[in-house]
Amino acid sequence: MSKFLEPSIKEIETEHLYRDMGLTDEEYQKVISILGRKPNFTEIGIFSVMWSEHCSYKHSKPFLKQFPTTGERVLMGPGEGAGVVDIGDNQAVVFKVESHNHPSAIEPYQGAATGVGGIIRDIVSIGARPISLLNSLRFGELSNKTNRRLFSGVVKGIGGYGNCIGIPTVAGEIEFDERYDGNPLVNAMCVGIIDHDKIQKGTAKGKGNPVIYVGLKTGRDGIHGATFASEELSEASESKRPSVQIGDPFVGKKLMEATLEAITYPELVGIQDMGAAGLTSSSSEMAAKGGSGIHLHLEKVPTREEGISPYEMMLSETQERMLLVVEKGTEQKFLDLFEHHELDSAVIGEVTDTNRFVLSYEDEVYADIPVEPLADEAPVYILEGKTPNYETKDNKYEDIDVKDVFNQLISHPTIASKEFAYEQYDQQVGANTIRKPGIHAGVVRVEGTKKAIASTIDGEARYVFNNPYEGGKMVVAEAYRNLISVGATPLAMTDCLNYGSPEKPEIYQQLADSTKGMAEACEILKTPVVSGNVSLYNETKGTSIFPTPVIGMVGLIEDVEYLNDFKPQASERIYLVGDTENNFGGSQIEKLLYRDVNHEHCEIDLNTEVQRGETIKKAIVDGKASHVQALGKGGIAIGLAKLSAHFNLGVEVNLELTNAQLFSETQGRYIVVAKKGETIDIDGAIEIGKLTDDTQFKLSNQTTQLTVDVKNIREQLKGAIGQCMKSKV
Repeated sequence: MSKFLEPSIKEIETEHLYRDMGLTDEEYQKVISILGRKPNFTEIGIFSVMWSEHCSYKHSKPFLKQFPTTGERVLMGPGEGAGVVDIGDNQAVVFKVESHNHPSAIEPYQGAATGVGGIIRDIVSIGARPISLLNSLRFGELSNKTNRRLFSGVVKGIGGYGNCIGIPTVAGEIEFDERYDGNPLVNAMCVGIIDHDKIQKGTAKGKGNPVIYVGLKTGRDGIHGATFASEELSEASESKRPSVQIGDPFVGKKLMEATLEAITYPELVGIQDMGAAGLTSSSSEMAAKGGSGIHLHLEKVPTREEGISPYEMMLSETQERMLLVVEKGTEQKFLDLFEHHELDSAVIGEVTDTNRFVLSYEDEVYADIPVEPLADEAPVYILEGKTPNYETKDNKYEDIDVKDVFNQLISHPTIASKEFAYEQYDQQVGANTIRKPGIHAGVVRVEGTKKAIASTIDGEARYVFNNPYEGGKMVVAEAYRNLISVGATPLAMTDCLNYGSPEKPEIYQQLADSTKGMAEACEILKTPVVSGNVSLYNETKGTSIFPTPVIGMVGLIEDVEYLNDFKPQASERIYLVGDTENNFGGSQIEKLLYRDVNHEHCEIDLNTEVQRGETIKKAIVDGKASHVQALGKGGIAIGLAKLSAHFNLGVEVNLELTNAQLFSETQGRYIVVAKKGETIDIDGAIEIGKLTDDTQFKLSNQTTQLTVDVKNIREQLKGAIGQCMKSKV
């Protein structure tokens, strides 16, 4: 008789306990078919997490297959802990983005902190040393008290973990919209550097090779976290929510350093982070990738308290843990290393040649599952999508008050400076940060070389909701332009697909159309997808978030020397590159004046993006430009205001645009500042004015002159979020 009190096989079936774990009746029957018998409690728990949306991508897998995943620089694509891309000289960049949305909605500080910790371990498990962090965040409007609490907690969690572990946060983005009320998005990205010969894979192979557990002792935190992340948030989910995982950045730092030392040992066979679904996913996936079996002796797992059952051990998402497979006879060498780093570790099992996933506790078997079906045969659902018949209204923009619109936009938290957040992050730790958060992509030097890695993370949810297919292209192109703007060559990308419930036809169609657009953009811009994450069921009380695919992209700078004087000066001339049209669908002026997305016609020319991008990058690297800025939210008026405020320079610009076009968000445009004595000779570039050393921001067209003190713009941009956070309402 088992020493653990758990529901019987009969109770699981008659009381439909598997439904509470997230499995459907049909999926339960498939488990029976795979096992050739009815599953016990531990087994059904294992199938439920491995077949959750979060782990198996059962609604999104068909769309992910569209993405290009190979290229001349791609060394390792999707399927491992992170993507790996060659940067020359036997070095590679390793990167990935992942979501931690649901945990952050429940406990914002720990939800965000463990999101950062988890993505760092993904990079470290490949064998790379992390060099930078980025984040993409979405919240409801800050006029709401709950949203202010969530925002404050998430920002503190990101800073609290990243600062302690010693990795700089160099870039990010934050948006606020009521569609994220109660369902914030917290997408964390990490970038690392590795030598080619140190790249690791999460593989378990070699009969008899020991399996080593290292890190925090296993507790009951986060049980069914992967399942919880695969359903919408509701009042009912409050009662089912797992205890939120608790991060420990000080143990995380020790684990990172110990892991990076362990990968130098030739006896290491494979390594994987214990992330979503904890010990279950790491061990079963490693066995599947190695074409092997694995037998875990769970009484040997380090635990935080007595009485933790096999079910709880396997489904716990306790943080700061890794799983290793090493050559037989060398285990003590690794255990000694971990003891030196003051980490708990133990041999908890061995690799077998049975292709079975076997779990025992004091010789009693609690699970015996074929490896391949568990890891690779989760059901895949292809559903019927439906495009709603949107009513596109005749929105008017001709009679706007330019000054009023300008002031309202720069005072909105989405447009405003994000200093409130990033001043809480350590941006310089490691001393290799060349470009900090603010107005550019982040740039971090590759230590000991002239090279640098530029990185950005971007999302444009309103564009995607406006037109999912074109919006999918636009979000990839935005990341591309942000890397071009610092002179980097875009290499590859990672993505996090944040959407509502795919079981709703209109959401499923958004997913289908937007990923199609993203895939086309990846092909044309030559930025293959090398890693990523899917986060569906982002709904609260039946209301879905905007479709929010987030793109993390990295670029290579071969020689950073040109960045030494890449800074605008007074009297330098300003150019606008790219035509401006009446593009308001999904824009900030549309939101300000009309609130709703109007589903207006929009499109992007990706071939022009490539031609223009290459020309602009050359102008930067050749030393002709002192500043380049991709235009985005708020259009040319807001772009110039941010330029003026960031560098504390005056602006004198005259544009042959209508009042509304000052705030149009036409794609593919850049602000380029020419160095003294230089001319920007680029197709589509027109000189529009100059920078000055006075205190005035002057923007005019044929009908309007806007004059604002630069100091006032700086104060509005910098103070907007802080002002909202002081509200008592």
